[in-house]
Amino acid sequence: MTPLNNHFYVAIMAGGIGSRFWPYSRTDYPKQFLDILNTGKTLLQWTYDRFTQFIPEENIYVVTHHQYADTVGKQLPNLPVANIVSEPSRKNTAPCVAYISHKIHKKDPKASIICAPADHLIMDPTNFTSTCLNALLFAQKNNALLTLGIKPTRPDTGYGYIQYETEQVADNVYKVKTFTEKPNLELAKTFLKSGDFLWNAGIFVWNSKSILQAFAAYLPEMDELFVAEHEVLNTPKEKDVIDRIYSQCTNLSIDYGIMEKADNVYVIPSNFGWSDLGTWASAYENLEKDYLGNAVQGKNVMVIDATKCMVKAPNDKLVLLQGLDDMIVIDTTDVLLICKKENEQQIKEYVAEVKRHKGDKYM
Repeated sequence: MTPLNNHFYVAIMAGGIGSRFWPYSRTDYPKQFLDILNTGKTLLQWTYDRFTQFIPEENIYVVTHHQYADTVGKQLPNLPVANIVSEPSRKNTAPCVAYISHKIHKKDPKASIICAPADHLIMDPTNFTSTCLNALLFAQKNNALLTLGIKPTRPDTGYGYIQYETEQVADNVYKVKTFTEKPNLELAKTFLKSGDFLWNAGIFVWNSKSILQAFAAYLPEMDELFVAEHEVLNTPKEKDVIDRIYSQCTNLSIDYGIMEKADNVYVIPSNFGWSDLGTWASAYENLEKDYLGNAVQGKNVMVIDATKCMVKAPNDKLVLLQGLDDMIVIDTTDVLLICKKENEQQIKEYVAEVKRHKGDKYM
């Protein structure tokens, strides 16, 4: 086995609330800490295990909201406590990346870093490992901001798209032309047909110097907050300082803040069985189905004359479905969701409606 490179790091981002997996995913226990696909491991545990194959364990960090720090520790007992990085508030991915990049750069100025979400599904871990190592080696030697792009299989309107140049600059590495946020269906069909667009997987790779230069150039006010407190990073004073800094950070994604603006952005077209597991329909796609196309989780679910449904219910509850087609049915102890699969992108809006009328009780 090849020895692990001590200058390779990963920051697993695990602070989101997974509202599109409501009501199974809740604010106090969101989807990254759940076994969505009944595999025996949570999404966070799968992600951590994947990275231990090629990143030294002491170089794996999990960035999460402070209310989940204990949960991370329980689910990943081998992760050093110092590597659980707590954010005091949710400010999207730009402050998260700024914080962890400054922190790692202070420890190791030669660091190359993968920033990856905690809740993605990867069906081909061997291919994933080789793609990530290729990206890390390119990032180590170049002033480059890399993203992993997924070859699209359908005109999906739920993903961002990356257009890239046709000539590679290194082994399977291409210059990015444009980023497009979630397009409408017609545009998504055009992208698919053209052949030079990829889904944006939200997995980024760079060396610490390159990403900090990008923050200084494109988000200088945010960057300066961390630069001014450089000395306290990785010391006992860090927490108090970060609590103060975060309140001054803009709520902004790394895509919008840096990737869409920088001119040194590259992509690796990838095919490692990726799903962002962003919705119940994506879970449905990855679950075993009965002969009528129903994906059923729950020992006492009975299905009569129903087809292509995503059903999840507690094992000790009898649930009988009759005559439903292409529906999402999620039953928990206090909430029952019944929703057309085609409307799954609206679940976030339904959750906001519940909050407006019922408060936080069911969040």
